[in-house]
Amino acid sequence: MPARKKPVLPDDLVDQLMLGRDPSTVFDRNGLLDELKRAIAQRALNAEMDHHLATEAADGGSNSRNGYGRKTVLTDTGKLGISVPRDRLSTFDPQLIAKYRRRLPGFDEKIVSMYARGMTVREIRGHLDEIYGVDVSPELISAVTDDILDEVAEWQNRPLEALYPLVFFDALRVKIRDEGMVRNKAVYVALGVRIDGQKEILGLWIEQTEGAKFWLRVMNELKNRGIEDILIAVVDGLKGFPDAITAVFPEAQVQTCIVHLIRNSLDFVSYKDRRAVAAELKEIYRAKDADAGKAALEAFDTGEWGRKYPAIALSWQRHWQAVIPFFAFPDEVRRIIYTTNAIEALNSKLRRAVRTRGHFPNDDSAMKLLFLVLNLAEKEWRMPPREWAMAKSQFAILFEERLRAA
Repeated sequence: MPARKKPVLPDDLVDQLMLGRDPSTVFDRNGLLDELKRAIAQRALNAEMDHHLATEAADGGSNSRNGYGRKTVLTDTGKLGISVPRDRLSTFDPQLIAKYRRRLPGFDEKIVSMYARGMTVREIRGHLDEIYGVDVSPELISAVTDDILDEVAEWQNRPLEALYPLVFFDALRVKIRDEGMVRNKAVYVALGVRIDGQKEILGLWIEQTEGAKFWLRVMNELKNRGIEDILIAVVDGLKGFPDAITAVFPEAQVQTCIVHLIRNSLDFVSYKDRRAVAAELKEIYRAKDADAGKAALEAFDTGEWGRKYPAIALSWQRHWQAVIPFFAFPDEVRRIIYTTNAIEALNSKLRRAVRTRGHFPNDDSAMKLLFLVLNLAEKEWRMPPREWAMAKSQFAILFEERLRAA
């Protein structure tokens, strides 16, 4: 029989706290939990004041307490009135609840979490009012989420690994207000796979137009942040991108993304035919070599689905030269490249968040939401893909010298 888990609080202390109380009211507004928050907050504030006065006295100053000031703060369960100690020289600046701050630690995280899950400012206000009875202004929500921009800047400039075996580059379109007009802008995401198989978002960029100069800037930024080599860069036929990659990482193998080819192909297909068409396309990208893949593509083109949806074969033929390198890799590496899990799940989360917005008021607004969505996605990545162990051993053979150099 397993041992009974030791309680966090002693039973006699819990009994003392509950003495004379109705247990059903413990979690109510202004119930026991709120009283504990108030007591702990005020005890911490008084401890801060004692430390402040002692520090000033040690420096030869003369200061003392000067009563308390009332302050109402927002918590994750509602409004809470506390007494903030004051000093005669007005030099005390509490850290727990700084001057002009109206929220206890934890409340901002609630707002950020809801924002990251795609809720609009209106929805966040309604939720906080319904659940916690707190009327939060749109300005406060914007102020809380705007604090994320500093974190975004730090994240966007953080050092990266020296080598990434795989980097997926993807783009989606979002509507952003710019110079009084709502424009379609592209959001570009770089998803790297480290040598241990763990995925990592390398960066996030917003740009109205794409081209060789833009991609060259992105590649140089990644290099300046520490990347020395990329074994395989997987892209979606973006204009000027392969040349920009090889200009900065000359040994990188640039591969057209099979996932994007499949996705674009299925865009031409009615829903009832998608399963059958997807099965036929497997014959192309699972072929043993480039010649067999080309034969499978020609068979698809002249077959039932090629005749019904001629745009599919045309799309594959247009990108075929950039597909051919894919067939040089063994099956384990191919599965890592064309698996839909790595990039498609991420795309799904981003598109869901973007759909709820309609359009963004500016680039910063789009950036902070997408950063939060990506941050949540990264927290869900626990284990490398199950094919990674075999793929890693293949990389060790195919790119032996470059892996050793890293």
